[in-house]
Amino acid sequence: MTPTTEARDMKKSIKALRERAAAEGLLDVAYATVDSPFGTLLLAKTPRGLVRIGLPTEDAQELLTDLAGRISPRVMEAPAGLDEERRELEDYFAGRRHDFELPVDWQLSHGFLLRARQGIAAIPYGETRTYTDLARSAGNERAVRAAGSACSRNPIPLVVPCHRVLRSDGTLGGYAGGLEMKEGLLSLERHP
Repeated sequence: MTPTTEARDMKKSIKALRERAAAEGLLDVAYATVDSPFGTLLLAKTPRGLVRIGLPTEDAQELLTDLAGRISPRVMEAPAGLDEERRELEDYFAGRRHDFELPVDWQLSHGFLLRARQGIAAIPYGETRTYTDLARSAGNERAVRAAGSACSRNPIPLVVPCHRVLRSDGTLGGYAGGLEMKEGLLSLERHP
């Protein structure tokens, strides 16, 4: 067998294992990558929906290890299983999509953080809110710092658009992907 034949056979074997794991319900978290104008994103989903988007500033291996510990050790790369997620993100970055239609798995969010992140998800394309607005929508107007935490530790950025949350004075505040990415996303949405 030549090295090329071995590599092709290995790819077929891996593909068959992925398909079998998915068919038998043994795949709890599927992941894939997608290119963006800001770098490579890592997407992860469960049977319930998109559970995690890793930004280019995040270490992919650490993210996958965290998912294995918090959700299930059955984490496997399955690019075909995330075709729709990748397509919607590509359309968003190209300015062809303003709303995501993807199911979301909220299991990494609880209590106030869940309510805040659901509030973030409701912010329309091209609009912004303040951390105070976000705290108010989550049920505690004085929990501005907690609202900031809901943004900074948001497991599903872009789809749950925490880049649309600003400080009360209109300045950017922080962003897990960096301020350049936050400004780039806001600019994209201002000029569709």
